[in-house]
Amino acid sequence: MEEIKKDKEIKTLEDVVTHYCPGCGHGIVHRLVADAIDRLEIREKTIGIAPIGCSVLIYNYLNVDFQEVPHGRAPAAATGIKRAQPDKVVFTYQGDGDLASIGTAEIVHAANRGENITVIFINNAVYGMTGGQMAPTTLLKQKTTTSPYGRNANIAGFPLRVCELLSSLDGVAYLERVSVSSPKNVMKAKRAIRHAFEVQLAKKGFSLVEVLSQCPMNWRMGSIDSVRWVDEVMSKTFPLKKFKDVEIS
Repeated sequence: MEEIKKDKEIKTLEDVVTHYCPGCGHGIVHRLVADAIDRLEIREKTIGIAPIGCSVLIYNYLNVDFQEVPHGRAPAAATGIKRAQPDKVVFTYQGDGDLASIGTAEIVHAANRGENITVIFINNAVYGMTGGQMAPTTLLKQKTTTSPYGRNANIAGFPLRVCELLSSLDGVAYLERVSVSSPKNVMKAKRAIRHAFEVQLAKKGFSLVEVLSQCPMNWRMGSIDSVRWVDEVMSKTFPLKKFKDVEIS
């Protein structure tokens, strides 16, 4: 009985109270990442890179080693760790402000080099932690605290589609966009995240899973309306699909 108890205690997902806002998708994605690590039995050799943003406290939820880095620099840190310890499984967990704004150069060049790392990219179309400002992924006409009349393409340009941007790079092994807006979509996201780690274990190169995630507080919506918005509005700008996948068998 003592051995069984110890086995349960070393599972990747920690039994702690969440700090995320009601209806936020981050907690769901944390669970999916933890499930992939557990099922692949890689917990003891996994290193995560904690970002700046809403998910900065991810190391409180996952029982793996973590490195916290400055805003946007997660792919650079992951590159160094993976090259120094190629036997480790290295992943970054980044929001759209972190990855697609200040970290644009880092993610593009890590992908182009084919770094054998896994990136979990959360797209909720706003800067969540700092008050809901317009992000690179904010939709046209979407209202935020810094675009109160809606995003204007003539002033702020168009939403940045990260998967489409990276899909032309030869170093990219696997790219998929999923969401956590429904049980069906959560199951698809679960398979995608696990596969992204499998690609790294097969040493095939760079993998990224983009997750459309609801942010009810900053969107000024209820939880039910926010998941509908992901399905009915957000996914039109960011279609759910697999962009690239190498053979790993």
